[in-house]
Amino acid sequence: MTGRERGPVLRVLRAVAYVALPAELVVLVLLLGGVRMPGAVLVGTELLMGVLLTAEAVVWTRLRRRGLSRREALAELVPERVLRLIAHELTLLASLWRWAARRPHGTAGAEGVFPHARDQAALMYGFAFVCLVETAGMSWLLADLPVVHAIVLVLDVYTVLFVLGLHAASVTRPHVLGDGRLRARQGAHVDVCVPLDRITAVRRENRFTHEKRDGELNLAVGSQTSVTLELGEPVDVVGLLGGVRQVTTVRLHADDPRALYEAVRDAVAVTRARTAPSPGQDPLPTA
Repeated sequence: MTGRERGPVLRVLRAVAYVALPAELVVLVLLLGGVRMPGAVLVGTELLMGVLLTAEAVVWTRLRRRGLSRREALAELVPERVLRLIAHELTLLASLWRWAARRPHGTAGAEGVFPHARDQAALMYGFAFVCLVETAGMSWLLADLPVVHAIVLVLDVYTVLFVLGLHAASVTRPHVLGDGRLRARQGAHVDVCVPLDRITAVRRENRFTHEKRDGELNLAVGSQTSVTLELGEPVDVVGLLGGVRQVTTVRLHADDPRALYEAVRDAVAVTRARTAPSPGQDPLPTA
């Protein structure tokens, strides 16, 4: 498959997928709900899915033969935003296991690890409790509709797992200092590395309101940030759906903000000393 041929083929496959996958989901829900479907509709839907999967398997094989990695081949077949949403869901579920096993992510060899989920715990547990109450209530209301009850129960249970997964992702992904950078994170959707040599100022600054502005990243926990970093050069921040923006101000929070502030301040000072600054360079502004 040449590059000129590949584009139209992939566009056709994606267009078919946008039709076939929702149609398959609708048919499945109707069947679970006890709706009788015409045989021609069932055969047509399954035939469309079969053709789609076969075509994608053929294209996958050809892309692999052209030297693309598995991830690159998958990215050619599936839109990036869809892949990112799926990856986010899987990461939340994996975070539940990490939380139970007490295995934080990305902390091996770190010079400093700074948890930041404590101040949101009560809120997240409250959300989970509300979801549990709603699950029990819906189970009682739909007791006489077993098929609908089963569908709603699956959705409710997944909602509870989703809420707990959001908190677990924050617990298992603390801020990490090491290798000449500060890795600032929020849940499973924000992971930005700030090189220490780009930090021009670090401040202890408690803020409870954050206006969305260009060039600023606010990683609030419980609507609070407690440490502010000013950067001499921007860093890239990749959003949940793949959008990239540049920021020169990063505000974040930690369970022990003083420890985070002092660790970053000292690490930046050491980095400046190693780069042999000129005698006239201004000292690191702190507060």
